[in-house]
Amino acid sequence: MKKAGIIRCLGTEAMCPGTACFRMAKEGKGGFEKIGPVEVIGHVTCGGCPGKEILPRAEKMIEKGAEAIVLSSCIVGKHPGSKYYPCPFFPQIKEVLEKQIGDKVQIIYGTH
Repeated sequence: MKKAGIIRCLGTEAMCPGTACFRMAKEGKGGFEKIGPVEVIGHVTCGGCPGKEILPRAEKMIEKGAEAIVLSSCIVGKHPGSKYYPCPFFPQIKEVLEKQIGDKVQIIYGTH
């Protein structure tokens, strides 16, 4: 079983406990279909707009054993019904992550 770290949107934290993200990780469904069920070793926020803490938090989870970094559906815009979707900074976040950690771990875009 691979180890994964999930990064979520800070703006959605008050209205979403991450239940669907954890369920998909446990069942190996949704965004986790390619790698199967995972052990979640971290579930952190982006740090607030414009995703200023995503890279250091991803690097910390890699240091702690993450083999995949997963951006939650609330960041990548795959979740309907909120003023926070999609993250307007997602294209820049994706570019930074792929450049800085893409050769170290698998990056998954969307949890459910």
